[in-house]
Amino acid sequence: MVAKTSVAFAAVVIAVAAASSGSAAEIRHTSEYSVSLGILPVARMSFASSFDDKSYTINGRFSSAGIVDVIAKTSAETTVKGSMRSDRLQANSYSLVYTTKKKTQTYDVQYRNGNVVSTSVKPEPKARPSTWIPVSDRDLRAVLDPLSGMIFPADAKICPNKLPIYDGESRLDLVLTAKGTEKFSTNGFKGEAIVCSIRYVPKSGYRKGRSDIEYLKTVSMEVWFAKADGANVYAPVYAYIPTRMGPLYVKATKYGG
Repeated sequence: MVAKTSVAFAAVVIAVAAASSGSAAEIRHTSEYSVSLGILPVARMSFASSFDDKSYTINGRFSSAGIVDVIAKTSAETTVKGSMRSDRLQANSYSLVYTTKKKTQTYDVQYRNGNVVSTSVKPEPKARPSTWIPVSDRDLRAVLDPLSGMIFPADAKICPNKLPIYDGESRLDLVLTAKGTEKFSTNGFKGEAIVCSIRYVPKSGYRKGRSDIEYLKTVSMEVWFAKADGANVYAPVYAYIPTRMGPLYVKATKYGG
């Protein structure tokens, strides 16, 4: 459970996809990321995105690697479509197909003006334990999806105080605090990145007392955001997430270009 939560959180904080070049009407791009536990590679992620003045689409793929691929082969595909706003990307629909140990779960969420209007989970979840904290109707108002919630228009505040995230099962807040800038370079990008520390605050849709979630509540994480020329947005290029098994690193191996 620790590994699943950590990898899922890595997908949240790096969930990405910025554009580097293209026409004013529509900009297309692919971004690629490596995920490692300490020095050990554990996963790969890639995202293909398109932006125009009013809308966006992000398609992402995640696959386990290294020793994780041997122990518990995991893969995921995700898609989000939405509208460009002055201060955020606002999803209209979000989907995730998550497969591990030959077991597949599908999540589909529909949004309207930032509010969740429907959620579909297949297969349906088993009976929840008495310690389960259910998601209330209030929790589903004014929320962001876990992909485009971490991408910001260039004129927006890059380290906002709080990001309210809903992923089809859990409702959580990511509390961001500005920490300055760092130099960052990778294939397609070289320049300064804006650094934010992050606190993970679970709200509902989880089992109270679960050890991996309790641990994430106590640690400080870090995400670096870089501007994607052409798309005029900032997206993550690096993340550091402490876990009980060691530090989890997510790094862009391709960003623009």
